[in-house]
Amino acid sequence: MRALLSKATGGPETLVLEELPDPVPGKGEVLIKVAACAINYPDALIIRDLYQVKPPRPFAPGSEISGTIESLGEGVEGWKVGDRVLAGTGFGGLTEKIVLPAAKVLRVPEGIDLIAASALLMTYGTTIHGLKDRGQIKAGDTMLVLGAAGGVGLSAVELGKAYGARVVAAVSSEEKAEACRKAGADEVVIYPRAPFDKETSRELANAFKAAVGPDGADIVYDIVGGDYSEPALRAIAWEGRFLVIGFPAGIAKMPLNLTLLKSCDIRGVFWGAFTMREPQKNAENIAELFRLWKEGKIAPLVSETYSLERAGEAITKLEQRGAIGKLVVTMAD
Repeated sequence: MRALLSKATGGPETLVLEELPDPVPGKGEVLIKVAACAINYPDALIIRDLYQVKPPRPFAPGSEISGTIESLGEGVEGWKVGDRVLAGTGFGGLTEKIVLPAAKVLRVPEGIDLIAASALLMTYGTTIHGLKDRGQIKAGDTMLVLGAAGGVGLSAVELGKAYGARVVAAVSSEEKAEACRKAGADEVVIYPRAPFDKETSRELANAFKAAVGPDGADIVYDIVGGDYSEPALRAIAWEGRFLVIGFPAGIAKMPLNLTLLKSCDIRGVFWGAFTMREPQKNAENIAELFRLWKEGKIAPLVSETYSLERAGEAITKLEQRGAIGKLVVTMAD
């Protein structure tokens, strides 16, 4: 089998495509023939040793896959060869075959395309956990989404609408704004590129306030961080929930006096840890996502596909914030 390996610390240009022996599933494990591996921001971090997980080298990046079960290890029940599955891997997904614990594998319902399914888990899984478990979203809420045109951002737009919220999408270009409108956003704010001086930060806060309305945003879904976070916090509602999803623009330094003035909360959303601490609740969330998908309320957007040889290009495009929706690497038959 082929795998794209990180053998030295560095950017996507350091990744090396190599032939490796097929892995063999052990007790309680399954061997999956990978159909697709979606690219996520941690893939750009982990190869630079900037992610919280630092696997020993060589390793393949790639944190979520879809595919079919090719063989079963000893003691595996409830699965058979040929079953269609998806799974979060942490790393190791940019390979043609992967061994995973059977307990980590989720079934892909019939009628769901495997390539599209690979784009569901980390984005929509993060967002359903963020909005339901951390944000206590309810019908009638107003939600401001920063970085709304990426995979996680579009999932927030769609799920926010599915749960009855009014959604304001914040993005950096008109092209991205149009993608958010197609996903159901009620209003869009186009923000400038950071860094911001005080005046620019104030102007952006005013733009957010105008878009969310006089009562403020009940939920701020912050995928961006950096200079964008404080203006969004200034637009939050009384007892609003500011959800910290990620910070590709940098870790924000927040003025905590605003949390007192608005009696609001800043809450972290660490989906990966949640899946390990509460696997049953996560499985219930994923089952709900598939139900919403079948009902036509969500539809993961795969905007571009790449071959395994070109996976580094996908990581580069994502880390340069050029992606709309999800970038997915597909494996050759």
